[in-house]
Amino acid sequence: MSAAWRKLALLAAFVAVIAAFFALGGQHYLSLDAVKANRDALLAFTSEHFVAALLLAFVVYAAATAFSLPGGLVLSLTMGFLFGRWVGTGLIVLAATAGAALVFLAARYLFADAARRRMGALGEKISRGFTANAFNYLLFLRLVPVFPFFLVNLAPAFTGIRLRTYLLATSIGIVPGSFVYANLGQTLGRIDSLSGLVSPETIGAFVLLGLLALLPVLLKKHRSARAERA
Repeated sequence: MSAAWRKLALLAAFVAVIAAFFALGGQHYLSLDAVKANRDALLAFTSEHFVAALLLAFVVYAAATAFSLPGGLVLSLTMGFLFGRWVGTGLIVLAATAGAALVFLAARYLFADAARRRMGALGEKISRGFTANAFNYLLFLRLVPVFPFFLVNLAPAFTGIRLRTYLLATSIGIVPGSFVYANLGQTLGRIDSLSGLVSPETIGAFVLLGLLALLPVLLKKHRSARAERA
């Protein structure tokens, strides 16, 4: 019972934070218009309190990721705007990885066992298949920008992937996208809409990188099929 109550309390806290975020209008603060309206104040604070600004930005980004709050794209642009493309990219990668790890651990603790029981033999088979090539599969999911970030944070928790593998694939896989958005953030004043920020050519490059991440898996499957036929 104590374990059940701990899980219930954790789930209630998670829901309460999300509810409070929307009740207090948090979505308006994590918007492009809000950042542009306060750009001078944000720049002044960052210039005068650089280390404090770094720590605050890390906490805000990690928390937004951990609670799957809207505004991740705006936050990424803001990191580039305040800290430049290189520091901004590093900050995004560290904070997003930390937040994703919290989601992963919470989902595994709260739901993984029950979900596996419900999925039965088919779920176990899918989990084993993913776990056998976990790094490559997760790297692919991180690189290709068509998969929702919050969903990719959650789904691996229901497989047997190790936390170390999850952290490594996440931190590597989000580097290209983080750099693109941090670089775009340096021109924040000229961005009027979040749609169409990334060109089709850039998206195509991400997809190719993702396919490259799957190449070792495809080669292994090819060798295995040849060995079975031999």
